[in-house]
Amino acid sequence: MIEEGSKSSKSMVEKRQLFMEMRAQNFDVIRLSTYRTACKLRFVQKRCNLHLVDVWNMIEAFRDNGLSTLDHNAEINVSRLETILSSIFYQLNKRLPTTHQINVEQSIGLLLNFIVATYDSEGHGKLTVFAMKSMLATMCGGKILDKLRYIFSQISDSNGVMVFAKFDQFLREVLKLPTAVFEGPSFGYTEHSVRTCFPQQKKILLNTFLDVLMADPPPQYLVWLPLMHRLANVENVFHPVECSYCRSESMMGFRYRCQQCHGYQLCQSCFWRGHASGPHSNQHQMKEHSSWKSPAKKLSHAISKSLGCMPIGEPPHPVFPEAAERPQDLAHTTTLESPSRLDEEHRLIARYAARLAAEASNSTQCPPTDLSFNFDANKQQRQLIAELENKNREILQEIQRLRLEHEQASQPTPEKAQQNPTLLAELRLLRHRKDELERRMSALQESRRELMVQLESLMRLLKDEEQKQSAQTGSSPHSSPSHSASCTMPMPIRSTSAGSTPTHTPQDCLAGVGDDVLDAFSQGVPRNLRNDLLVAADSITNTMSSLVKELHSVDDGIEEEEENMRNGREKVSSLKHSGKRHSTPSF
Repeated sequence: MIEEGSKSSKSMVEKRQLFMEMRAQNFDVIRLSTYRTACKLRFVQKRCNLHLVDVWNMIEAFRDNGLSTLDHNAEINVSRLETILSSIFYQLNKRLPTTHQINVEQSIGLLLNFIVATYDSEGHGKLTVFAMKSMLATMCGGKILDKLRYIFSQISDSNGVMVFAKFDQFLREVLKLPTAVFEGPSFGYTEHSVRTCFPQQKKILLNTFLDVLMADPPPQYLVWLPLMHRLANVENVFHPVECSYCRSESMMGFRYRCQQCHGYQLCQSCFWRGHASGPHSNQHQMKEHSSWKSPAKKLSHAISKSLGCMPIGEPPHPVFPEAAERPQDLAHTTTLESPSRLDEEHRLIARYAARLAAEASNSTQCPPTDLSFNFDANKQQRQLIAELENKNREILQEIQRLRLEHEQASQPTPEKAQQNPTLLAELRLLRHRKDELERRMSALQESRRELMVQLESLMRLLKDEEQKQSAQTGSSPHSSPSHSASCTMPMPIRSTSAGSTPTHTPQDCLAGVGDDVLDAFSQGVPRNLRNDLLVAADSITNTMSSLVKELHSVDDGIEEEEENMRNGREKVSSLKHSGKRHSTPSF
């Protein structure tokens, strides 16, 4: 009973953790409910790491977990919801660099508790598929245009016309988010919410839907949604302007300029809290700025606008064709093995790439030839990526299959061991013999490495001595031969301590190399070092030949042991068959 009580209290603490952290941010001091709601939901988004998941990655997660084929009103339990969130965040960690990995378990726990508190406040342990899709598609990262397009694909019919009943269901689910962060009185759902958004239109197509929800200002019930995206875009924007109230010499985030008081500007912290000074009043109209432009840039912008070089009143979104699009659940692009489905995926990616290229052309006014070039290049790259992913998947499957077969073949089963303990002992003996041969092989390889190091040192010393003799011969032709012959030639065959100085004679340094090499340096009169080098090379060749013979003998031993192991396997097979014959009951 005590353990159950502690687990229950721990679960309650985990459920309240996100809300306690949100209260500690003191968002309630913001006087405007729109900014207050957007700041709270932005905090939840970042705390749960949803801002790192793009809407297209979220759609792919819905498809991979089989949600695209389920009805919107189908219910899923909390355990399956946890599985879906796990796949989302584990896939996110695969895309992130190793230096920016997230705590997956913590993100899953925080987001799961928030979703349950938002959509299962009565504790039934279930929620609908449409509620989960609406929540995750709204709170994830990405562009608001892509989110609204996905939402429209979920609430429209086969003709591309919005179904008002489905949009009403979407509002019911999405407006539970402000209620979850204690802003329900300002943005709660009412029966007239749908007609408030679309008061006159009867046939709502995609472009009309985007016009209404991306207007300035948007519908009152959803005004917090575009503001949350603007908050994400200005978090790191710097304004080199002094705040007229707090006198801060720089601003981060939004900047607000009064339309009545000349030169009066407030930072977002002072404006959100309703601070005012001098003749300025909170009733004055303020203009929100999300970027900083220098006076020279403003002048050039105004001149270009007056001369007609820039379009006036650009549309908030590109115009899409009126024909109905397939729902953006990526369900028709599941398998890469089907060529027709692969082509459909390329067409979907191509449409998205074309839209991005069109947006780039509006800002840079690139010629149409550049757009077509970028479109073709993007399509080819996507095709190449899809082919490589398909081949990689097949290779991984083949590797896994071969690995399983190897493990099954190499490991004897308990039945075989029980049937023939003598065979098991032979197998152990063979493995022991194989381990001995491997250790012997390693020792020979180490000896070979040491020998090569010694030979390399010898060659280097011979070369240095020849250079010294040639230099001495050129500088002092009357120098005595005995002087050069008495020079020592240290050779680092064994490592010495830092304070010791090697004083070996040439004969000591060449000990164990060969008699020919010793004879080359045993004379008092220096011989021709080229001939000595040839003698040393012959000694090296003889040593390497003996080493190769030794390695061949080891290989023969390994082959003999492998032959014994094959005979052992044949014995196992014969014993198995004979056991089957003898175990057949007779009546």
